[in-house]
Amino acid sequence: MSPTEPQLLCVSIHDVAPATWAGCERLARAIREVADIPLTWLVVPRYHERDEVSESMQAGLAGYLAQGHELALHGYTHLDSVPVAGGARSRFLRGVYTTREGEFSALSYDESRRRIRLGLDWFAARGWPVYGFVPPAWLLGPEAWRALREAPFEYTTTFSRLHLLRQGRSVLSPSLVYAARNRAGRFLSPLAADAGAALLARAPLVRLSLHPPDARHPRLLRHAQQLVERLLATHAAVTKAGCARALSTVPSSRGASIPGRSSTGS
Repeated sequence: MSPTEPQLLCVSIHDVAPATWAGCERLARAIREVADIPLTWLVVPRYHERDEVSESMQAGLAGYLAQGHELALHGYTHLDSVPVAGGARSRFLRGVYTTREGEFSALSYDESRRRIRLGLDWFAARGWPVYGFVPPAWLLGPEAWRALREAPFEYTTTFSRLHLLRQGRSVLSPSLVYAARNRAGRFLSPLAADAGAALLARAPLVRLSLHPPDARHPRLLRHAQQLVERLLATHAAVTKAGCARALSTVPSSRGASIPGRSSTGS
């Protein structure tokens, strides 16, 4: 890391929707018990194709936005509706690892553009600014990449990188994440997060990604609190948009060109 590069921490809450709102709020409260830091809320306008409206969620998000948090577009339905094809790796990523939630993993260019526009319109109808797009399951197919580069976003994130769309480069930053779906994942993922945080200790950016199922497991919540507390000793907490703006002015030897094609978005 160059002496001029900032050390930043970005904590995000994924899959924000009426159906997940209670869990999202529990995650935010847990982080606030450690420090009142700005979070990035990844909002899904039509989660699992449900046309639900939650006044409490919208009021809550408006309040967080006023407090300096960020709202980002996290796909449109969070469902992969395209038939699974391709090799074994693609079938595993789309059908098993992501449980068919990688919405933008195989969409056509036109459908990607349409869903991005619907998401932007959803934000605009509420008067909420949106600077970033995070694909569900961090998967972006080549046609989705093409559509995304034409959209008015400052950044996107995949599992391993923050992509500065206007600069055409990216910053290595594998996300720290928990696997709450099974007992083995709940045991091993905190260990992996600790190892990842140690490896990234001198990196310009550390990302912690929280999901609503994490909120159901006190051990994961405690670990997230302890991890954030440790990282705040050396890193400044910012939103994803704040991070993108800070890093966009810093030349980085870890940067790379944004891919023109990617089946995994990694």
